[in-house]
Amino acid sequence: MSQSNISLTFLGAAGEVTGSSYMVQTPDVRFLVDCGMFQGGREADAKNRSALSFDVKALDFAMVTHAHIDHCGLLPRLTAFGFKGPIYGSPATCALVKIMLEDSARIQEKDAFDRNKRSRERNEKLPELAPLYSVEQARECIAQLTAVEWDTPTALHKNVTVTLRNTGHILGSASFDTLVSHGSVSKRIVFSGDVGSPNRILVPDPVSPPAADVLLIESTYGNRKHRTMEETRGQLVEAIERAHTNGGNVIIPAFALGRTQELMIVLLDLVNQGKIKNPPQVFIDSPLAEKATEITWKFMRDTDAESQALIAAWRAGKIPLKVNYSATPADSRAINAIKTGALIMAGSGMCEAGRIRHHLLHNLGRSESSIVFAGYQGEGTLGRAIIDKTPSVKIMRQEISVRAQVYKLGALSAHADQPGLISFMRGIKQAPPVTYLVHGDPAVMVDFGKAIATELGWKTVTPAIGQVVDI
Repeated sequence: MSQSNISLTFLGAAGEVTGSSYMVQTPDVRFLVDCGMFQGGREADAKNRSALSFDVKALDFAMVTHAHIDHCGLLPRLTAFGFKGPIYGSPATCALVKIMLEDSARIQEKDAFDRNKRSRERNEKLPELAPLYSVEQARECIAQLTAVEWDTPTALHKNVTVTLRNTGHILGSASFDTLVSHGSVSKRIVFSGDVGSPNRILVPDPVSPPAADVLLIESTYGNRKHRTMEETRGQLVEAIERAHTNGGNVIIPAFALGRTQELMIVLLDLVNQGKIKNPPQVFIDSPLAEKATEITWKFMRDTDAESQALIAAWRAGKIPLKVNYSATPADSRAINAIKTGALIMAGSGMCEAGRIRHHLLHNLGRSESSIVFAGYQGEGTLGRAIIDKTPSVKIMRQEISVRAQVYKLGALSAHADQPGLISFMRGIKQAPPVTYLVHGDPAVMVDFGKAIATELGWKTVTPAIGQVVDI
């Protein structure tokens, strides 16, 4: 360690988008910021199983910026390895992490069961594969969640004080303005978490911290500029009206948390304004999305005024949009019999698993249907292959020609674009001597670093996974 005796280790989301996790340690305290799952690509499972290769029992506490799985998905594994400390997050994040981890654990158990079954059927004589973690382990982890209020300096340890500020990414998403002390030295480390765009519906605008000695900034879209919201809304209207005219459906792979709720608000607004003249019947085919929506309505105080007004009008029957939730697999299968007039939102958001694959199987090969992507599609995922105009893709062992019209909605991204990220950074009035670029693809971070140097004159560093830096 340096003379300050404070170090920072990059455990994930270094040179890639998923697996966010960072460890801060001094001689007196050791804690983790995020403990995310690696997602996308063939190496993800191996990365998740080899992660947390340090003494987790030595951690005093952990913090989680928000409830997306790439930021919280390995927390149950942390607990299973012996971590017993508190896990801090905003009140809404704690509520959402609970349902996200229980759902993730069920997926882990099913995936392990299915793989072991296939292995036995093929007489491969391989050892049984254990799930990444179990539902029981997830519930043990959930018991450690501890809510921290917004915008209030809170002592988590005698040498660590944190202030949570809303980043406008999803409900409950926060940056951590973290003051870490050792002896006479104090350093202000700011973890951006994921930063949303300003002027989005549902969530408030991102709030910049006033100062930082060290900044970790996400860079998912650090090399591009999103389309305007008006363009995006126009595309969504076009996709819906086109499917109505041609007798098809609209399929939207949507993250159960954040994107589904935001799309509901946008649809309500478009119907309320008369922009969608033929409102489809909406099916939210995800028990997890239903639970996340219930929590969102519970924490409406954390959303913007426009969304609150739209939800109130819809509940009062003033906006004619019918929304159906599919609780069971049988409910989900029944949707496949509907050939026209349906708008189906289902997970997973990158089409790697879940009910969305069934709906793509039944609609991707139909030229009359519309496929609408409203979020980031990681490299190596089915969603990326469809967006990249691959002529045919394999779904559930079937080769499907891509005949449906494919739309990519840029402005609905929960991540800020380059101007949005730089605006967030510009709001930090006392600029950090060093800024670490994380949570982005390598080529993106190169471009983002150049833009930061041009716009702000700040020094940036792109860390490698496993790298330890002295602060």
